[in-house]
Amino acid sequence: MMQQQQPAAAMMQQQQPVVPMMPQQQQQQGQQLQQGQQLQQGQQLQQQGQGQHVMATYYSIDVECVATGVEHNAREVAQIAIVDQFERCLLNVYVKPPAGAVVASYLTPLTGITAELIATHGVALDAAVGYVRAALPPHAVLVGQNIAKDVQWLGLEEGKDFASMIDLAGVWRVWNPQFSSWSVFGQDHLVKTLLGSEVDSQHNAAFDALKSIRLFNYYTYLQQQGGEAAGAGLG
Repeated sequence: MMQQQQPAAAMMQQQQPVVPMMPQQQQQQGQQLQQGQQLQQGQQLQQQGQGQHVMATYYSIDVECVATGVEHNAREVAQIAIVDQFERCLLNVYVKPPAGAVVASYLTPLTGITAELIATHGVALDAAVGYVRAALPPHAVLVGQNIAKDVQWLGLEEGKDFASMIDLAGVWRVWNPQFSSWSVFGQDHLVKTLLGSEVDSQHNAAFDALKSIRLFNYYTYLQQQGGEAAGAGLG
């Protein structure tokens, strides 16, 4: 079993087991995200879930990988994070590459993952997926940018490990009449445009999961207010 560690940033206060310590640069990224327009709403959501052990319905899962070859799809899972709708980070675990796999690149400029992080905190993928299944209730609705890919990476089964999925790319898509097609936007563009938060070029599973749940919560808020998704401001 891995030891419990402190969260990467103050916004992730409700940590559960298997939370390795984050690098300083990732802490700074979390502090930048805290300064966004949705911070107050996020604090209110955390308060709703605190002290009462409220069971969430919506969960964001994010997976980061290392490269095991030069091909585009030569990737292995290296980090998994889960954040629930109350912005509680339920899981943040690093994953060792499978036996025999040679890491061609840790993709550190993109993910912040290093050989030292994996060697110090990494667990086997089977164990990490076990933590994921333990964290998700059967009624869980998974939320994320291209969430089906994260589910595929982890070998999760809809209807067994979770109830359903919501892809944020579809939630925030905008119809483009000029090309008679839907325009979809990357997560960082949505965060900057809709939440007013600056984002770093370096990704991290825990912070990306938090971004996704904030984007989903904002969409839910707009729906409750009877408003539209403000698609005109996404371009």
